[in-house]
Amino acid sequence: MEISVKQKVMVCITGLWCVVLVMLVLGHDVNAEEMNSNGANKPPEAKPDSSVKDANDPNELWWRRYDTVVKDPNNANELLETKWNSVIAVLRNKDLDQKLKEKIIDKIISPVFDTELMAKLALGRTNWPKLTAPQQKRVTELFSERLKSFYQEKTTLYTDEKVLFKPAKQEKNNIIIPMVLISDNSEDEILYKLHKMDKSWKIYDVEIQGVSILQTYRAQFDDILRRGTVKDLLTELEKP
Repeated sequence: MEISVKQKVMVCITGLWCVVLVMLVLGHDVNAEEMNSNGANKPPEAKPDSSVKDANDPNELWWRRYDTVVKDPNNANELLETKWNSVIAVLRNKDLDQKLKEKIIDKIISPVFDTELMAKLALGRTNWPKLTAPQQKRVTELFSERLKSFYQEKTTLYTDEKVLFKPAKQEKNNIIIPMVLISDNSEDEILYKLHKMDKSWKIYDVEIQGVSILQTYRAQFDDILRRGTVKDLLTELEKP
């Protein structure tokens, strides 16, 4: 799928992930003065990993040892910071090869994103109802895979940037959590937008320097469907 100008801007700003997602693979060192009342812990130091041999466990439960338990799922700030720390620990683990890191990171953060809602919002109120149930399911699967592929590629660019999480802001029934990405030459703000689902918070959009990932994809999808059909959209999403 052709990358729009807005998407290119997002990639340049983050240096790593996009949508959804930009999260959890940039690296971080939380400022102690900015930590919430629960006290966000620094990512644990990488240690020799005797569990790598379990990566072929047919039950695939081995990865959970890398995923720190969120004590209070109702606390959106704690959820994001805990997941962030888990991912950073994986990225710093020298005993894991890149492919295994990508697999573990996917297991850790996929549950945090509501990709079904994201796909629906990206299509918009006008286009989504035009799809049949099987088409909606397929678009959701392809949309999720596209986002996943993008952030997995960006894990190789991890360079220990720092971030500051700011307190969550209530916006109607949803929550927005600002995060500042700090590099040597700039400070860029990223907004994570979450809604409550299944007794936990789920990310449904990421806004980077004022550019919404969902709005960016919606512009692309609108253009494809305006010039073609749902089949054309699926064809584009199926491209590498």
